[in-house]
Amino acid sequence: MKKLLKDYKAGKTNLKVVLEKIRNLPYEDLGFAKIDTHREIRKGFPETIFCKGKTQGQVLSIIKTMMKHNKNILLTKATKNLYNIIKKKYPKAKYNEYAKTIVIQQHNQKRKKDKILILTAGTSDISVAEEAVVTAELLGNKVEKVYDIGVAGVHRLFDIKEKIFSANVIIVVAGMDGVLPSIVGGLTSKPVIAVPTSVGYGASFKGIAPLLTMLNTCAEGVVVVNIDNGFGAGYFASLINR
Repeated sequence: MKKLLKDYKAGKTNLKVVLEKIRNLPYEDLGFAKIDTHREIRKGFPETIFCKGKTQGQVLSIIKTMMKHNKNILLTKATKNLYNIIKKKYPKAKYNEYAKTIVIQQHNQKRKKDKILILTAGTSDISVAEEAVVTAELLGNKVEKVYDIGVAGVHRLFDIKEKIFSANVIIVVAGMDGVLPSIVGGLTSKPVIAVPTSVGYGASFKGIAPLLTMLNTCAEGVVVVNIDNGFGAGYFASLINR
């Protein structure tokens, strides 16, 4: 909004455009969705489009509306088929097949100096970790990732202790028994964000078992997000990294 008023004063835009922007604050009603056009002003980043459960037409309508207000857009839980449709209309769209994310980026955020480190217990946890990577990088963070260092071979973790010590925030993604965040939390003084995944056999209850393990950690400085919520972990890590 500040930029809009600045452009108006400088003669780069007209009053009609300004009034139209103001009319659609703080949200724009599409009937099936109310787009929070004010969120970037309040939070520093626009709404993220959660694609699961939405039709292709709904997603395209939401993107069209958001493009009028935002330079960067993130879509999560997106299929390759949806990406192919979006790519035709928005050539800058990029798809991360692991993360199931689509990014339409028209503005590069200035990279923050401090690093976010993202770890996974197993290879099967990478999809959730990649969602955190995409989110954190889009928000302007320097991200380093190390995958498959679970406690079944704990010596692998100790080989990267310098990376752990140099990170400003650490995201640890784990399914199965969900123990890895506790061990990392015991090694570092930096905040650790634990992400339980739905990876595991029957008694893992689709992520509930690692979730409870993480919530019951005795390591100080460990917080937990929801099952498979890589986006939430990446977003929260970025807030800390500010």
